[in-house]
Amino acid sequence: MSGPFRDDRPIFLQVREMIEDQILNDQLQEGEQAPSTNQLVNVYKINHLTVSKGINQLVDEGILYKKRGVGMFVSEGAKTELIEQRKQSFVDRYVKDMLAEADKLNMSEDELIRLIQQTKREES
Repeated sequence: MSGPFRDDRPIFLQVREMIEDQILNDQLQEGEQAPSTNQLVNVYKINHLTVSKGINQLVDEGILYKKRGVGMFVSEGAKTELIEQRKQSFVDRYVKDMLAEADKLNMSEDELIRLIQQTKREES
């Protein structure tokens, strides 16, 4: 296996996220043609079915659409939809656990906000 893939998550999800990231970072614009399955297979030297699974999820969710015989394209509104999906995922994966831990530590909302702001300043 080649490519920028990690062992901690299925490759098809990583392929999907690479395309999502290209849309979110404006490397792929709405209405623009997305890389084909064959292009991704050739570049990353991974199985065709693996790539197809990641891409088909994006098609099923309306992020990409297929033009028969032409290729796949980024749907109108895809970036907005991805931002909303990622925000919800962020809440589910991080914020809920953070709030549960803050409750265990009897942290107030104000204290939690101060810590977040302080950490963000330190990281900048």
